[in-house]
Amino acid sequence: MTGGAVYETHFAGLPLLARGKVRDIYDLGDRLLIVATDRLSAFDVVMAEPIPDKGRILTAISAFWFEALGDVVSNHLISLDPAEFPEACRPYARDLAGRSMLVHRAEPLPIECIVRGYLAGSGYEDYLKTGRVCGHGLPPGLKEAARLEAPIFAPSTKAERGTHDENITLDEARSQVGAALADEVARVSLALYSRARDLAEAKGIIVADTKFEFGLRDGRLLLIDEVLTPDSSRFWPKDQYAPGRSQPSFDKQFVRDYLSSLDWNRTPPPPHLPAEVIRRTAEKYREALRLLTGKTLGD
Repeated sequence: MTGGAVYETHFAGLPLLARGKVRDIYDLGDRLLIVATDRLSAFDVVMAEPIPDKGRILTAISAFWFEALGDVVSNHLISLDPAEFPEACRPYARDLAGRSMLVHRAEPLPIECIVRGYLAGSGYEDYLKTGRVCGHGLPPGLKEAARLEAPIFAPSTKAERGTHDENITLDEARSQVGAALADEVARVSLALYSRARDLAEAKGIIVADTKFEFGLRDGRLLLIDEVLTPDSSRFWPKDQYAPGRSQPSFDKQFVRDYLSSLDWNRTPPPPHLPAEVIRRTAEKYREALRLLTGKTLGD
């Protein structure tokens, strides 16, 4: 795995708990080892080709946001340093460096907590059909990529790998996790987004929307998984923003746009990604890291 793109990990002696769309998760008892691979999913389908260094970029960006947003809500991060991981991880320190997190184990909520500050993607598609997004009525005549008067909490189901998430309303989220918890994650999600939106905009990035995931540990709400990465968010360059069209982006929208140009029904198996699409996508991820954190992978 060292020295090239990492599509899948195998660590003898570490029990594999799950392979997500992007992350491999290992069971360390009351802690988990989360390894960000270079897999990429689009339209909830994992592509056959990896994006080089993507996992390291996602880990670095998540670490940046965990620190920047730590006063809004607690998170599951324990350490990013393989030297501080359990002894069983030490033989794999070189492969784990830069792309892994040791985290507290939590029970994930069965919903994805999406906040939309701009009208894009499936939210824009729903708006065109119904004038609403996840139960939120919006003014008529809004253009694609329009900035919303106020960000909205727009949860979705959490689909199994290879199937599609579905947008739901806050009331439907309440029925799944309970009213008090749904209202709390809605409040926290909006607070996280507002803080991140302002911080990113000052660095030249518009966070159009993002997906948060939460878990419960001993009854305490924790921010888990990845945070405000190009995989879980739409990042647009502020200096090129213009409503009424699809925006240039720092995220995997470039891959989505390519896939949308094909005759593909958005179910497995995925079409192959051309080398140029892979190269340009990797460049966009690296640029997002540089703008947000002021660092590159070599720093």
